[in-house]
Formats: sequence, C-alpha cells, structure tokens
Amino acid sequence: MGSIAGSKKLKRQMAPTFWGINRKEKRFVITVRPGSHPKNNSIPTAVLLRDTIKKVKTLREAKSSIYSGKIKVDGVIQKSLHHSIGLMDVVELEGTSDVYRLIPKNGHILEPLKIDVGEKSKKLVKVNSKTTIKGGKTQLGFHDGRTIITDVDTNVGDTCLLQIPEQKILDVIKFEKNSQVIVTKGINAGRLGIINEIKQGTFTLPKRIILLIDDKTVEIPANITMVVGKEKPLIQIR
Repeated sequence: MGSIAGSKKLKRQMAPTFWGINRKEKRFVITVRPGSHPKNNSIPTAVLLRDTIKKVKTLREAKSSIYSGKIKVDGVIQKSLHHSIGLMDVVELEGTSDVYRLIPKNGHILEPLKIDVGEKSKKLVKVNSKTTIKGGKTQLGFHDGRTIITDVDTNVGDTCLLQIPEQKILDVIKFEKNSQVIVTKGINAGRLGIINEIKQGTFTLPKRIILLIDDKTVEIPANITMVVGKEKPLIQIR
C-alpha cells in the first residue's frame, strides 16, 4: 500500500501563530493534511491536543489518545494526527467533560473556546455553494467541506445551524441587513458586528459589507465574515 503524498512535518518557524507552539524547541512539528478545512486555516489534531489546549505534554501522549479513539470532532471519532480542525469545529475529549469550539478571537483565525456540554451537538456552517443536481434537488456545500442535499430555503452566504453528527439543519440565518456576523480573518478576527449595508461585488472588487462594530463602521470583504444570528448568536461563541 502506497503512502499519502506530501510531507507529514513542517518547520516550526513556518507554522501559523494560532497553533500556539513553542518555536524554539525541536526543528519540526506535525503538519495538517488539507481536508475538511484549508491547510492554512486549520490545526492538526495532535498539535491541538499538545500545544493549543495543552491536554497532553508530549507527541507520544497525543498519539496514544488519538489512536485509541478518544478524540471526537463534530461528533465523529478522528484517529489521524494530521486531521484538519477549523472554524466552528466542536472537539470532544473522552474521559473529561471538556468540549471546545474553534472560533476566531483576538485577531487570531482560530482559538479554542470551552463550551457547555449541551452545545456539543450544534454547529454553525456557512453556505459556500448551492447547486441543482439530478432530480431537481438542491445540494449545499459548506465552509467545512461537508455537503447536504436539502429542500431548505437558503442561499450562498447564509449560515445554517446544524445538528451534528446527524447533519440535520435546525435553522437558517440569512445574510442580510441587521444580521449579526463574526469576522473570521484579519485584524478584526473574532469581533462581532451588525450588517449595516451590503455592497455587491464588481469585476475588480469582491462583495463587501459595511459593519457596525462598537458604534464604528468598518468596510470589509463579505467572504471573511460569517452570519451568527439576529439579535444575538445562536450558539456560544464568546
């Protein structure tokens, strides 16, 4: 059986800052396999356990926990050290009551947030694509790589509240004026704002929105935001 192409390690100096690793230790660190999330916007399972949430002290301990099936991501056991964990993913650790959601915070793309156990079956996913397939059915593609065939009325840019791991759509938050969004990238990553205006894109400019954040208006690309609710977020993200 052949091996999967691509390196399984990365120079520590090249690792994203949001991984939380110590850059002055060993030369290399485990890298992430692109999958459900883009490589540059996710954390490998082993690094998350050891460096980000610090539940283990060594890679050996991380391997033992992961290979024995003690780590669940979005309700599904993941046994790969390199599995990509990204925006809004829910991480559950067997043997503890700790459940984490990966969110943008303090200018970082991803930071773990400890959430209530009752919220571990809920996840927000942004609609990135909408296509009509055979039989006239609608297939939605979400930011975390998953797809769903559904009759629920939604459009690209909207956000769905999913029940995981069943992938059942519980609610839809429309991308429209007065909706509340969270910024997912850039210096404003993690900040919540209200959509004040939506500017349609042109040939040279992407679709942009005017956000009201702390009584100040900010204009940013729509693709680095995610709708999270109307008056307040539908799930715990703070």
